[in-house]
Amino acid sequence: MILSAAERDSLINASNAEPHQLLGMHPLGDGSGVVARAYLQNAEKVSIAPTHEDDKPTFELMRIDESGLYEGTTDEAEKVYTYDLIIQDFQGNERQTRDAYSFFPSLGEADLYLFGEGNERRIYDKLGSHLTEMDGVAGVSFAVWAPNAFSISVVADFNDWDGRYHPMRKLGTSGIWELFVPGVGQGAHYKFEIRTAAGDVVLKTDPYGTFFEAAPKSAAIVWDNSQFEWSDSEWMESRSRQDALRRPVSIYEVHLGSWMKKNVAESFTYREIAPKMVEYVSYMGFTHVEFLPLAEHAYYPSWGYQVTGFYATTGRFGTPDDFQFLVNALHEAGIGVIMDWVPAHFPRDEWALAQFDGTALYEHEDPRQGAHQDWGTLIFNYGRHEVRNFLTANALFWCERFHIDGLRVDAVASMLYLDYSRESDQWVPNKYGGRENLDAIDFLREFNHLVHTEHPGVMTIAEESTAWPQVTRPPYIGGLGFSFKWNMGWMHDTLGYFKREAIHRQYHQNDLTFAMLYHSNENFLLPLSHDEVVHGKGTLLSRMPGDDWQRFANLRALLGYQWLFPGKQLLFMGGEFGQSHEWSENRGVDWHLLEEGPYHRGVQSFLADLNKLYRSQPAFWESDYDEEGFYWLDCSDNLHSVLSFVRQTKNGENRYLIVLHLTPELRTHYRIGLPAPGRWKEVLNSDSANYGGSNVGNLGGKASEAYPMHGHKYSAEFALPPLSISVFEWEPE
Repeated sequence: MILSAAERDSLINASNAEPHQLLGMHPLGDGSGVVARAYLQNAEKVSIAPTHEDDKPTFELMRIDESGLYEGTTDEAEKVYTYDLIIQDFQGNERQTRDAYSFFPSLGEADLYLFGEGNERRIYDKLGSHLTEMDGVAGVSFAVWAPNAFSISVVADFNDWDGRYHPMRKLGTSGIWELFVPGVGQGAHYKFEIRTAAGDVVLKTDPYGTFFEAAPKSAAIVWDNSQFEWSDSEWMESRSRQDALRRPVSIYEVHLGSWMKKNVAESFTYREIAPKMVEYVSYMGFTHVEFLPLAEHAYYPSWGYQVTGFYATTGRFGTPDDFQFLVNALHEAGIGVIMDWVPAHFPRDEWALAQFDGTALYEHEDPRQGAHQDWGTLIFNYGRHEVRNFLTANALFWCERFHIDGLRVDAVASMLYLDYSRESDQWVPNKYGGRENLDAIDFLREFNHLVHTEHPGVMTIAEESTAWPQVTRPPYIGGLGFSFKWNMGWMHDTLGYFKREAIHRQYHQNDLTFAMLYHSNENFLLPLSHDEVVHGKGTLLSRMPGDDWQRFANLRALLGYQWLFPGKQLLFMGGEFGQSHEWSENRGVDWHLLEEGPYHRGVQSFLADLNKLYRSQPAFWESDYDEEGFYWLDCSDNLHSVLSFVRQTKNGENRYLIVLHLTPELRTHYRIGLPAPGRWKEVLNSDSANYGGSNVGNLGGKASEAYPMHGHKYSAEFALPPLSISVFEWEPE
């Protein structure tokens, strides 16, 4: 035996950081030949055979340890050559394979350098597991970043989960460990067995894994998600030329596991749900579907917000290819896809990112910086180059591999402030003594810059609830660079107003107008999201006061106000027809309500018609963020709870009057000032009998009269249905 006892023990104990220096073929130190070593399972006889060169020797390896360590020498070769292992097992079966320890590293110096400085934009093509060929041999390359590990092995179903058979090598000072295993194919299950510097052995799943087995199991699965045959080129090309700020954006927010279910216990797969979702969203007229996080998450009740596989679609509904099928189907139907993305935190599961190599690798060591007070999760260390690269590349990954059209970034406020949800002694100030998380700010700016430059037309949306300035302004002028920001103030004020009894609304009309005072500060998106229908808040319908008729009328008026107010809009599933039960991830949407009387169907029909009108008329979206696109006609009649405003294109040619009346009384001969002569055609009325209303209208429209009102030369008398929103299109003389 040429190995020293210490070297042999390091292989037997899977505690060698440089296994390629011992395993595989090496020249003997005295130049008298070569030595080959292999660590194999279920092997009775092992020999070396040249792969290509007939003049190279064949020789046997001898077992030097009962655990499966083999060694052999030959003096018939002076240099290392390409060879196969011929292995005969104890059952007499023979197989031939290239040795995993005869290949050069699958990552080059440039890869390591770019990752070390945080700039390898396609690091997901380098780390993780990848089906590839090395020297003409098919197999899988494994790579993982764990700079403080003592040693690492690939453990898998192809080696009986035994860390002795496939130890990895450390590539210099990069902190990356690598191994190419020939003969392994798609579908193999694997983890990384990490021996920490403290001597502990932990099993970790792959941070860059693209597919995982079903929870509570946590092994990664070798999978190539780059081979799907897309047919959405027309959509993608068109998207790259569009400016979402000047396009219609009405978003249907969906929790996929509970949108529509096969039965109480079973959800549809990605492929099964595709035609159903395409048909429904097309009928309703939404421009986009936004999915609550579909990255892999072990804890289903987290709704996807505690991510354990940032580079994997959840396997609950099928393979990555199946999700690509769903996105492709939506694109072919002209429907965009937005994904909730969660770079703010990650869970503490011991088999995932937390303390990955025995140290605080992805998180901060200090819990005042690295532990989230509210959610029991850990906060990414945005100042670490490799961690920032992990996240920025992840955003690009979803855009490239899955053709995602937008990323809605969860919990941005928690990223921006070091003292977020903390007492005075529970946080660490930045280097200037402030509360701003400078590393997170730099990360968000870089993320937005990369997404917008690498994938033109993709939207980024911030869930940000504070007064942080310039969230939707470019980084080069000091902004964060998002396309849109959720207007949480509008949501809070509007829902607060609508839940009031009509008699009290006259004292709170400013709740509906206040948002316009700061509207020009950001590119706002108006959300009525899943957060508003959980944790005892009830549903949108349950917030509405009055009897059934009034509650549904209020809901129609609310949705109309949301759609026609400046800004894009988002609505959580069920709200489009007046869901009656508070949402639960374990129960499907109450579709049966659509068969129980006219009111629910009425809300659904109203929103479908509202979307149709919204999408067809540039006045409602082309100038959302221009001063010329909106102005109040009258917002001061709080006594009667009436508001009127105009939406128009920048040139004023496409112009609409919107009248909101929020008491249950009928008002006739109500005069409203008008900005131009001509006819104002009634094109939508939430009180129509088709929607479950009382069918009060204006006989098709009103003509302007030369009677000054509300600062304009013209006006007309309108009938205002109870609890309604009415829309009138301007037809010039």
